[in-house]
Amino acid sequence: MRSLSQLRFSEDELTPRMRAKLAESVKDRENEDENVAGDAARQGERSSEAVLRLQSRSRQKLAIKHQYAKDAAKAAREGADAGTEVGSFVERAVAKIKKGADSIRRNPKAFLILLAIFLALSMLLNMASTGAMFFQGLGSVIGSTTYPARDADILAAEREYSALEDALRNLRTNYEDTHTYDRYDFDLDEIGHDPYVLISILTALRGGEWTIAEVRGTLQWLFSLQYEITESISVEQIPDPDDPEAQIDYVSVYVKLTNKRLSRLPCEFMTERQLSMYSMYMATLGNRPDLFPGSEYIGRYGEGSFIRYEIPPEALADESFAAMVREAEKYLGYPYVWGGSSPSTSFDCSGFVCWVINHCGWNAGRTTAQGLCNYCTPVRASDARPGDLVFFIGTYDTPEVSHVGIYVGNNMMIHCGDPISYSNLNSVYWQQHLYCYGRLP
Repeated sequence: MRSLSQLRFSEDELTPRMRAKLAESVKDRENEDENVAGDAARQGERSSEAVLRLQSRSRQKLAIKHQYAKDAAKAAREGADAGTEVGSFVERAVAKIKKGADSIRRNPKAFLILLAIFLALSMLLNMASTGAMFFQGLGSVIGSTTYPARDADILAAEREYSALEDALRNLRTNYEDTHTYDRYDFDLDEIGHDPYVLISILTALRGGEWTIAEVRGTLQWLFSLQYEITESISVEQIPDPDDPEAQIDYVSVYVKLTNKRLSRLPCEFMTERQLSMYSMYMATLGNRPDLFPGSEYIGRYGEGSFIRYEIPPEALADESFAAMVREAEKYLGYPYVWGGSSPSTSFDCSGFVCWVINHCGWNAGRTTAQGLCNYCTPVRASDARPGDLVFFIGTYDTPEVSHVGIYVGNNMMIHCGDPISYSNLNSVYWQQHLYCYGRLP
């Protein structure tokens, strides 16, 4: 088994046809937005060459020494020092809110989600000691969750990343053009990403405004993390067609392209503070749902289209279950963040359930969907009752339990989908993946 760094995609080996395809893919991306600066577009051409020189995936995490809690404590102290002039605080807060008003009007429902996240974060960090401090922080959050980069740079970043993917789509042709094996077998994952995920990652990592020149290296690094190519070569002896008594080598190669999904990468290298920023940018779509109207996240976050459900009063008579519902419903509409486990970072499926039950009398710690399944006692579907957990398999590529939700009765669950929402278990999708129900100890 050889990694991507060992594949022979050096510049000297590129055929004229490969060079033409690579240049053509970048040119196509440039034509999609005539308003993007020409210089940034030409830089996009050069960035796509990284596909053919792509090195083996780097798994080094960003070395950030300051912990999120320290940063939050510092921010709280600075807010307390400034708290001597309450009237001035309110004036500045109002000015900031007015400045962000246009962004809020573009995306009002997502702003409500953002406000809920901010309130939860404020309570956790004890930063809302006075009304003035709250309004100052609110004005700051509104500004900090709007993409600060210029449209030209944002669109250039999306175009360059897409150009890298366009070139990768020609992997089969490119590979056969530059290799001379006797047999080729390809196992290629689907190629693609959502532009809001990409721009939210870049903005959270930069912590503020950026230009295409500043993030070009980050784009190639993210690309090398998202996509991994490996090859496996086997050799067997077969009769020589020119000399039946002789043997020759017959060389086969198996090439696999793995797409790890861009949305799953932040938890691998972001600090808790950066994950918090990423989740808020996703919740608001950077207050710019107009940038990429074709994104699947427009309906999920920008329009706030998550399912609500009124639980029958008789089910809520169980105080333990009622407490779970009260806690879980605080986070309706929060975005799905792979690896997320708190309101400040948002949640993934197991992080959400762990948070809810740990705040309602249990002590499951932070574990996976499989860990929660092991924590519970299995029960038959016919015996399931509100407050039980419901488990699924095969919702993504893992041999273990892959998803978990909280059963609320009447074949409904609340879970961290994308976003956190209620869901009907009678749907074809959930029935296909249903594994079991489990009762908490």
